[in-house]
This record gives sequence, structure tokens and C-alpha cells, in this order.
Amino acid sequence: MSIRQLRLTHLRLACAGLLVLPWAAWAQSPLGLGQVLDAASANLEVNISQRNLEAARSDILSADHAPLPVLSARASSIDLQNGIGGGNVWRDKKIDKGLGLDYTYERGNKRELRTRAAQSSARAAEQDLAQTRRQQLLLASATYFDWLAQIERLHHVQAVAQASRQQAQAAERRFKAGDLSKQDELRWQIEARRAEADVPTAQAGVQRAVQTLRQITRLNTPTEGWSPSQGWPVGSQDLADPQQWPQRLSAWVSQRPDVIAAQERLDAARNAVELAQSLKKSDITWGTSVDHYPGTSTRLLELRLQMPLQWNYSYQGEIGRAQALALQSQDVLEQTRAQAQTELSGLYQAFVAARARWQADRDEIGPKARRVLDQAELAYQKGALSLTDLLDARRTYHNTWLDGLSARLDHAVAYAGLLLQAEAEPLARQQLLSSAPTAGDRR
Repeated sequence: MSIRQLRLTHLRLACAGLLVLPWAAWAQSPLGLGQVLDAASANLEVNISQRNLEAARSDILSADHAPLPVLSARASSIDLQNGIGGGNVWRDKKIDKGLGLDYTYERGNKRELRTRAAQSSARAAEQDLAQTRRQQLLLASATYFDWLAQIERLHHVQAVAQASRQQAQAAERRFKAGDLSKQDELRWQIEARRAEADVPTAQAGVQRAVQTLRQITRLNTPTEGWSPSQGWPVGSQDLADPQQWPQRLSAWVSQRPDVIAAQERLDAARNAVELAQSLKKSDITWGTSVDHYPGTSTRLLELRLQMPLQWNYSYQGEIGRAQALALQSQDVLEQTRAQAQTELSGLYQAFVAARARWQADRDEIGPKARRVLDQAELAYQKGALSLTDLLDARRTYHNTWLDGLSARLDHAVAYAGLLLQAEAEPLARQQLLSSAPTAGDRR
């Protein structure tokens, strides 16, 4: 799953238009990235995958079991006209009767092959569970960072709206005092209304992210009281080192749960081929019974031996099907490896690009846009700059700030995506949480 797909997924999971409470209300119930990841790792999607694993492990018990003995009992020569007589069932009644036991002996190591195939399928299910958990952690982290971004956006547009209202009020007083033209006063009023109109949209963005978190985590705490207790991840410069990337890529591909699962399914398919070939060794069924025929003897012993005769059929259909499925599993393994390599390479490139963009905004673009706005406001106060130029500078800074926030979000999502799709889950979570400081790291 690409970074763009992740963002589109978590942005579309839920949508609501509830009002966002003031920040003081949000501070009632801190919610950290670690809590979100813990909840996501045990959500419904993970539980469904866990049930598949439990079923696969149960299949091992079924496979590792010999054919059950068969107990048989019979009664024949029943006289419908005169009856069967009285007395003991076994000694006296005038009917032929018998009691037998049959047991099937499997040849060709069938039981072991069945068990090995089931064990490989269970190990594949374990990796499917790990992959599902990774995907949910990835989605949860992306949603948490989107939540951070939406909160910061809300704070920004609220501050802009408040400042615009104050400037519009000041413009009205200046107009009444004859110090400002009607046209400029109206432009300030329009600018204030435009800024105020952005607030409900930002509020809806926060609530959408909250509802998405609710859907992913299934946390029972009131969403109205959630406040982020962890901030943006800093990331790792070492992770972006291009010289270490080729070695890391090879190791990461080999330890991916989906790749390991595909390998286990190939092993299961190969065991299935051997199991199909073992069908050419017919199983033997042997049995014995004790019979009673009142007219001849009190007790008779019967010994039986059965074995299918494979004169005209050697199970080529079963063997051919198993071989075809094994070849298919081999192709799936190669395809999964190629997809994993492509996905990890894309995640790495997305992380490097996002990191460069975020650093450029943090260190250069953002500060320069702030200085340009400060200089424009100072020049306007001195009468050296027109209102049009000042408003252009304000809009430029506003758009630059939003672009910077988007860059920071992309960097956080890309960093989490690369870690969670590459490193082992415990290590990935540790690195992600250690690079995410406590909340308050705001631009």
C-alpha cells in the first residue's frame, strides 16, 4: 500500500460534521500514538485474522490423526414368521450375529505428509496475522498524524480568523475616522469573512480524523475528550542513507510477513505433491470379527484383509493437480517478493522526498515566508505598501504554512510506513514511538 493510498484510505473511512469543542475540553483525555497502535493491533480486522490462525492450527490436529477403527455389528437370518426366540442375545436367540473391528493402515507416509502440509499452512496463517496487524498499525499511525495535522490546521485558521476580525474592526474605526477608504474597509471585512468561513471546514477535518481513529481503534473513551499526548515523529537520518539502502532492502524483503507466508504456502503445496504421489501406495484395511451361528457353532472367528487394486489408475489426476498448484505457489512467491521490493522501494523514495520537502519548509521556506509577511505588515503600517500587496503577502504565508503542514504530515506518514512495512513489528513500534516526542511540538 502506497503512502497516497494510505492517506486516501484513512481520509475516507469516516466523515462527520460535529462541532469541535474548545481546546480546554480536548485536554480531558490524552491519547498517545502508543495507545492508538495498541488498540489497532487488536481490532476487528486483526481478530478475524486471528480466527483464521486458530482454524489453521486446528487443521494440524485433524491431519496428525490416523484413520479411526471401525466397529461393526450385524444380525441376519431373522425369522419374521416365528420370531427370534428368547434368552440371551448372544447365546440363545435364533439369529446369526457378529461383532467386528476394522483398522486402516496408511502406507506411503501419508499421515506425516498431511501434518507437514497443515503445519506449513498454519505458519502461513501466522504471517498473515502479522501482515494484517502491520497494515492496521500503518493505517492507525497515518490517521493519528492526520489528526495532529487537522488540529494544527484548526488552531491556525482560528488564529487567522481572530486576527482578521480584529483587523476588520480596526478598519471600520479607521473608516469612521476618515483614515481609510470605504473600499479598503470593505476588503478587510471580506477578508475576515473568508477567514471565518475556513473554521467550520477545519473543525470538520478534526472530527473526521477523530471518527476515523474511533473506527480503527474501537476505544471506548469519549471522543470529545481526546487530546494528542504525542507529537510529530522526528524520523531518522540514518534510515534515509542511500548507501545502506541496498543491504537493508534485501533483508527487509526476506523478513516481510507476506513473503514468509508465500514461502510457507509453497512448502505446503510441495508436501501436497508428495501426499498425492503417496496415493499410489494403497492403504491396507484389516479386520476381525467374532460370529455366532446358532445352527452350526457357538463361536466363529473371521479375519479380513482389504486393499484397493490400482490396475488402471495411478492417481495421475491428483498428482497433476497438486503439481500445478505447487508451481502456482512458486509463481505467487516470486510475485510477492517482487511486489514487496517495489513497495519498499516506493516507501523509501516517498520517505526521502517527504523528508527533504519537510526540512526545506522547516529550515528555509517557512521562515522566509514569515519574514516576508512581517516586512509587508511593517511597510503597510508606514504607508509604503498597498493593501493589495499586504493581502497577497498574507495569503502567500497562509498557503505556505498549509503546504508546510502537508509536508510534515507526508513525512510522518512516510516514516511510519517505511518502518512498519520493513522492520520487525516490535522494533518498528519502538523506533516510531521513540522519535515521537510529547505533544506541544507545534509550528
